[in-house]
Amino acid sequence: MEKYIPLSVPNLKGNELKYISEAVESEWVSVAGPFVNKFEKDLANYVKVKEAVACQSGTAGIHLALLALGINKNHEVLVPSLTFIAAVNPVTYVNATPVFLDCDDTLTLDVDKLEAFIQNDCDFKNGLLINMKTKKHIKALIVVHVFGNIADMERLMPLCRKYNLKVIEDATEALGSYYIEGFYKGKYAGTIGDIGIYSFNGNKIITTGGGGMIVSESSDLLKTCKHLSTQAKSNEKMFYHDQIGYNYRLTNLQAALGVAQLEQLESFIQIKKDNYFKYRALIKTDNLSILDFRKDIRPNYWFYSLFIKDFKAETKESIILALEQHSIQSRPIWGLINEQPPYIHHQTNDLSMAKFYWQHVLNIPCSSNLSPLEVEFVAGVILKNKGLQ
Repeated sequence: MEKYIPLSVPNLKGNELKYISEAVESEWVSVAGPFVNKFEKDLANYVKVKEAVACQSGTAGIHLALLALGINKNHEVLVPSLTFIAAVNPVTYVNATPVFLDCDDTLTLDVDKLEAFIQNDCDFKNGLLINMKTKKHIKALIVVHVFGNIADMERLMPLCRKYNLKVIEDATEALGSYYIEGFYKGKYAGTIGDIGIYSFNGNKIITTGGGGMIVSESSDLLKTCKHLSTQAKSNEKMFYHDQIGYNYRLTNLQAALGVAQLEQLESFIQIKKDNYFKYRALIKTDNLSILDFRKDIRPNYWFYSLFIKDFKAETKESIILALEQHSIQSRPIWGLINEQPPYIHHQTNDLSMAKFYWQHVLNIPCSSNLSPLEVEFVAGVILKNKGLQ
């Protein structure tokens, strides 16, 4: 039996066991402890912000961000259709309404279509952006940095500031990605909008098993997020809670794992970069290629997207099946969120590019412990499938 090659799994070859053992020996294993504070400080230093707040997951982080920004049932939030559903579900947690927008060739938010929607479908009155169809206030936008790419923040931010849109950066897939030129040169994904979110799920570039982190230039927003993440307890001695809170704090055990993982992040990115360019060199036919990242960023190369130019459902399925037969995991890109049962009645705009990439993209193994020989093997299986070589 051939060795199983998973899509994206953790790389735990650093100080993980040492730090977790320290946490266990200290008996600080729950939501308080020195590793939580250290992980917050280390990550804030890495992405060059003053503060960070650890939480239970990226989803929890987005939920807390929406709450901290005052998003509620009276508001709408602009969201992408092509992303993982966890980026959108928190909008419904706060009883707000998502409005779905399209992607561009980077798989991130299409700023041209965003601007067209604002100009053609909205009114801007008394500092509020109003959806002409629903008459509701559009208060925020969630921009997702897909697969380690960064959205066009240089154009997005002035547009959002002009129309008083709060910007939540879902950087759950883009820890380590940053601009290398332009207005935001040196700025990391997640640190440009009003508030940014990272994820440490098991398939992310670094992991705590499950966990997340919130960053912002606003100490007040972070203070609110932390308060809400710890059951909104304003008097610990008397157990006084001033509002509805949540059990969203990261544990010390998870944070110990995170500290060890963060120490290795740059080496993980280098491995992913090397494997990405190896895939690109190997898989380059008239019909198959690996999607590029933006030229003005240093991406973290988290996920690799196999692009099938002449889409046929049977072609994609035959590639998936060929990989499965050789014990290689692959994954179609997410189903469009606006087509999922909870969201089929929500407002959408032109989603032609999201539909296009949903059809044409397949994700292939990208773990940071993937060897060059395994990359060659995966590429070979893809190329030999049904005469695609």
